Amino acid sequence: MRNGISRVALIGTGFVGSSYAFALLNQGVAEELVLIDLNREKSEGDAMDLNHGIAFAPTPTKIWYGDYKDCQDADIVVICAGANQKPGETRLDLVEKNTKIFKSIVDEVMGNGFDGIFLVATNPVDILTYATWKFSGLPKERVIGSGTILDTARFRYVLGDYFQVDARNVHAYIIGEHGDTELPVWSKADIGGKPILELMAKQEKYREEDLNDLFVSVRDAAYQIIERKGATYYGIAMGLVRLTKAILQNENSILTVSAYLDGEYDSKDIYIGVPAIVNRNGIRDILELDLSEKETEQFQHSVKVLSEIKDKVF
Repeated sequence: MRNGISRVALIGTGFVGSSYAFALLNQGVAEELVLIDLNREKSEGDAMDLNHGIAFAPTPTKIWYGDYKDCQDADIVVICAGANQKPGETRLDLVEKNTKIFKSIVDEVMGNGFDGIFLVATNPVDILTYATWKFSGLPKERVIGSGTILDTARFRYVLGDYFQVDARNVHAYIIGEHGDTELPVWSKADIGGKPILELMAKQEKYREEDLNDLFVSVRDAAYQIIERKGATYYGIAMGLVRLTKAILQNENSILTVSAYLDGEYDSKDIYIGVPAIVNRNGIRDILELDLSEKETEQFQHSVKVLSEIKDKVF
């Protein structure tokens, strides 16, 4: 961090990127925010619009439209750029298209002397985080994907709503692929130290069959939101700000991010959503949960699906 000044470079100012910039300003997390996008006019407009709200922000933030040269002094580069999946297009088509886009982005960032931490939000996030790590040559600890941070937040929200407690007092994780093969870790979910499975068993008003419905509502939330408004961006933007804050403020917070596994969870050479301790140096440690037999099988299935896609690209 240069003389105590923290700089975030945001690449891609579409729905997710601009929502992230807005949330970052509102929470006063960084001193400097540079917006980088192929659509110069749109990003310049975003910078102007955001600057006009600084009088109402908790702390002053210097915001401007810039270019890859501004990444040299950035502490974090957040990538929200990339193509969206089109009708009739397969997931693999999208992977290959975005991998090429990421190669050009990461090459530009690294070519300008960047030596900080990458945060990746573009989907499929686990594969593109792996791509960013490969293309950048940075240590695995300094390349982080948003992983299942949003899925976990959704999970905590629906559980809080079901049990009528504050979502911030619900401790539960969604791990695995940020996608259809993700899984809930019911065996470690608790509210105020009380295991959720125990709560379900002891009180008649709760039904165990509700558990799967709650998880499905989390897993399929993006589809429901996209059907209604075309895209999801507020939740993931706030999740990215939470991750940015954990890094810049050296919090050692536990967040479910897409992290590189090198033997953890009996898996290797894959980026996937797991709980990890995040601080100023990136990922300090990966927490290996003692999963149930069923959860272990589900997680390994998620690893297998991601590995097959990764192996077709790399």
